[in-house]
Amino acid sequence: METASIEGREALALAFSTASSGATLPVTIRCQVEKADIRREISSFVTPLGATVNMDGTVLYEAIAAIFIVTIYLPDPLTLAQQATIFITAVLAAVGAAAIPHAIMVMMVIVLTAVGAPIEGIGLILAADRLLDMCRTMVNVWGDCVCAAVVNTAEAKHLKQS
Repeated sequence: METASIEGREALALAFSTASSGATLPVTIRCQVEKADIRREISSFVTPLGATVNMDGTVLYEAIAAIFIVTIYLPDPLTLAQQATIFITAVLAAVGAAAIPHAIMVMMVIVLTAVGAPIEGIGLILAADRLLDMCRTMVNVWGDCVCAAVVNTAEAKHLKQS
């Protein structure tokens, strides 16, 4: 399995260069099927679903960026309720984000508004966002690949028991 994940690096390289998990889908599915021995039926279902919903890199970035902006703009430290609000809105916004570059910037408005931070704070992270977008897309694609591998393994075990 280690060799399969190393050989699937072209999906991660494409994710890094395009910053779009949607654009990476055909290559990701091909790598999963040809190099990681994941059944095509599983890969064709799990990976597009993951590209739409499983945005773990996006959630992490959005929460950290929101906390950074809130810390700079708001005078008081974040309360536990504000931290929970950031977490919940970041998760919901990431699920609703499109699989295209910089889509998270639109969703960041929702998160910042939820805790009363000014949306102008987004300007603080725009300069570094392109590189970070490329990195978080790699995390998203890697998460989709891991999910497909887990479902494939669980399905294989289920079929053996039947």
